[in-house]
Amino acid sequence: MAASSESLMQRCKPYVAMISLQFGYAGMNVITKVSLNHGMSHYVLVVYRHAFATLSIAPFALVLERKVRPRMSLWVFLQIFVLALLGPVIDQNFYYAGLKFTSPTFSCAMSNMLPAMTFVMAVLFRMEKVNLKKARCVAKVVGTLVTVAGAMLMTLYKGRAVEMVWTKHMHLHGPHPDAAAAAAADKDWLTGSIFLIIATLAWASLFILQAATLKRYDAPLSLTTLICFVGTLQAIVVTFVMEHRLSVWRIGFDMNLLAAAYAGIVTSSIAYYVQGLVIQNRGPVFASAFSPLMMIIVAIMGSFILAENIYLGGIIGSALIVAGLYSVLWGKHKESVEKKEVEAMEIPVAIKAVDGNGRIVDIVELDEVQLEKAQANAKAVVNVTVPVEEARMQGKDEA
Repeated sequence: MAASSESLMQRCKPYVAMISLQFGYAGMNVITKVSLNHGMSHYVLVVYRHAFATLSIAPFALVLERKVRPRMSLWVFLQIFVLALLGPVIDQNFYYAGLKFTSPTFSCAMSNMLPAMTFVMAVLFRMEKVNLKKARCVAKVVGTLVTVAGAMLMTLYKGRAVEMVWTKHMHLHGPHPDAAAAAAADKDWLTGSIFLIIATLAWASLFILQAATLKRYDAPLSLTTLICFVGTLQAIVVTFVMEHRLSVWRIGFDMNLLAAAYAGIVTSSIAYYVQGLVIQNRGPVFASAFSPLMMIIVAIMGSFILAENIYLGGIIGSALIVAGLYSVLWGKHKESVEKKEVEAMEIPVAIKAVDGNGRIVDIVELDEVQLEKAQANAKAVVNVTVPVEEARMQGKDEA
């Protein structure tokens, strides 16, 4: 009974971890939105976020990867420099700017475009092959098109506001914007949508380059630490260029500090570690499948805390993006299943024979490379025992 209970807990751990992770991401979006509404510069927020992230990841990288960390080369450093530019600088600044002009729910929905954008870029860089004769490839292509259609709908069509039961009272008694204010808000919404698309494109580019960099520098924690550290330095330069007032750097024990520390420690450190464990245990498809849950959590939290309006265009567009996301993930899942089936067929066979004295002797020696590959894939080595005469006849036939 205890064993079955423990087994159930082991099976539930990945689900609990990923659901908790989505709550963590959702909290980051809402807290950051509040901080930006109170006037914090998103350029400064990026600097503080990645400074916190560097300080929290570095000890783990120094201890856990001290024996496996590769030597740094000029080419790897250049790749890290570009990764820091794509992630901490371009992606985060444009994401926060888009979040400021739109809403947490809308930003989360747009970020679900990431798998589709990554797939398109992987095809362009020949890291993915598209064979339209296979259902999995068709699913990825169709899913990408549906995701893009959903994002375009959310960007170009806002629609009427959909009232929630718990926000109806707030909206009835709140101030009603005039036509000029509504037009300005629509313009900001379009600008924010474009910023979010640029941010997602930069994040997809980071995934593509990071996959190539890990082949040369196979130490994920150290690589993340270096990206956050170099990104912090780059973000400081960008902030000095964009913000000319020293007062923007001032931060106290308030919402601004909470936003920076929360984003750096929870969503850049703890989340990275937890997500890595889940991906190692259940695979990337399982981890990615939970991302739409964050959008639902943010929508509920945003409407409670921020009295956020949810629009019809956003609901329809979000549904299309989620449908496209799962189509892409289904295609990736089928691809991984096919890959495992191909690997399962590569089992080395040792042909052994029984001599006249009843001893078993090797007729065909195992290829050591094949044996190591089979052991790495946890495959069994198939032993086929045949009489000596039959084995010799097989050898003659093959000759």
